Amino acid sequence: MKVAVVGATGMVGEVMLKVLESRNFQIDELIPVASEKSIGKQIEFKGKNFTIVSLAEAVALKPNIALFSAGGETSLEWAPKFEAVGTTVIDNSSAWRMVEGKKLIVPEINASLLTKADKIIANPNCSTIQMVMVLAPLHKKYKIKRLVISTYQSVSGTGVKAVKQLENEMNGIKGEMAYPYPIHRNALPHCDVFEENGYTKEEMKLVKETRKILNDPSIAVTATAVRIPTSGGHSESVNIEFENEFNLSDIRALLSETQGVVLQDNTDTNTYPMPIFAHGKDDVFVGRIRRDESVANGLNCWIVSDNLRKGAATNAVQIAEYLVNHNLV
Repeated sequence: MKVAVVGATGMVGEVMLKVLESRNFQIDELIPVASEKSIGKQIEFKGKNFTIVSLAEAVALKPNIALFSAGGETSLEWAPKFEAVGTTVIDNSSAWRMVEGKKLIVPEINASLLTKADKIIANPNCSTIQMVMVLAPLHKKYKIKRLVISTYQSVSGTGVKAVKQLENEMNGIKGEMAYPYPIHRNALPHCDVFEENGYTKEEMKLVKETRKILNDPSIAVTATAVRIPTSGGHSESVNIEFENEFNLSDIRALLSETQGVVLQDNTDTNTYPMPIFAHGKDDVFVGRIRRDESVANGLNCWIVSDNLRKGAATNAVQIAEYLVNHNLV
């Protein structure tokens, strides 16, 4: 089993390597890939050193699986080249998510769609993954009519430069800015770039990807995505309007039985999800479950997950595990 990690020195790539190691994913040959400035450098994996190679060298080695986390442009150019030599690419960028015929996969929800013919598989957006983990069982039972989403997203979702900006500002150091404004002691209603309709790209990902993963284009979705000064973990306030009636105790029971979802919902003991507790974990946490009393069949909940793990690296590795376990690579 040859596995390439493209973007191995990046924030998500480093977590991918940790997740591959912690989940004991079978790798006979690791092929770390990074930008030109990192080629020839060494990285450590399972106590051994591996030399970083170029994309062209990695393609020539014909890996079974390539985990991509190197940006959309790199994915668009190089994923087809890996596909051409028989590699299955699991891509963490937005490049392939909404492309007709390309699968957008959260393993607990729709991995059964995958076949041997799927050579470029899209990993959804971090904020989408954690939300649909909670929504999928609810949609199946009660049918979601409309979603109103507000996100509170960590600077780690932007990358190393943004994390450094926050650290610099906390320490009173002037440095390179990832955002147009300070993020320390601030909140920016600006995740990714603005589109013509006034929404950001991040907000529209929540709209489009949710419908695709849940396989229901009829769901009405609107979102506001906000960047906040936390260094790890995305939080989401999600308002759900169902077509069918529900009982709160049934909702809690259903979510507590959902694989990969942890219910933290007890206001008597101040138990609710927070990024500080989700950090470094692979689960999605849900709480603050209550009726929206302003609308029929309305529900409010609060969803938190580590955006670098289940929101990115862990989900990609889980896709790889499914492919191996079902002899699809």
